[in-house]
Amino acid sequence: MPATTIRFVSLFLLLLPQYPRSQHGTVTQHIQGTEVSISYNRPVARGRDLFGSLVHWGRIWHPGADSATTISFSKDVTIDGHALAAGRYSLWTIPDAPPKPWTVIFNRGVGGWHTNYPGESQDALRVSVSSETGPHVETLTYYFPLVDADSAVLRLQWGTVIVPMKIKVTQ
Repeated sequence: MPATTIRFVSLFLLLLPQYPRSQHGTVTQHIQGTEVSISYNRPVARGRDLFGSLVHWGRIWHPGADSATTISFSKDVTIDGHALAAGRYSLWTIPDAPPKPWTVIFNRGVGGWHTNYPGESQDALRVSVSSETGPHVETLTYYFPLVDADSAVLRLQWGTVIVPMKIKVTQ
């Protein structure tokens, strides 16, 4: 292939839009006049061993990719019975092998990168949550499978691991 053709093709490829493998997603749910919103980048399993390998047991892990996942509440709520003030938080976990529970962390440090945990001094809440097993989900997903008048269940799911949290409005 002539050098000018190679340069043209290279320039053309550089001008094409580049998209990350972990696409951005948002989920919003209204519960009794309270807005709960999650903003995150969605890593894909792509055949990798996830928990216990890519995601280490017993170490702080950010459930998302690239910039830190955030969750916001327009009003005060409880998470699995523990009070959490209205506001925006970064979301972190400490996964553990079943049957041990996971620790889910709501941290005041937002706007950071997914590998830079802001530190315990910024934690607004830590809750212990039992994980569950379900069908394989290729792309990390947050969803609300159950919504009631004053509460909802938020699930974090990737691979066959599900981490459910009950959110209750405290009006």
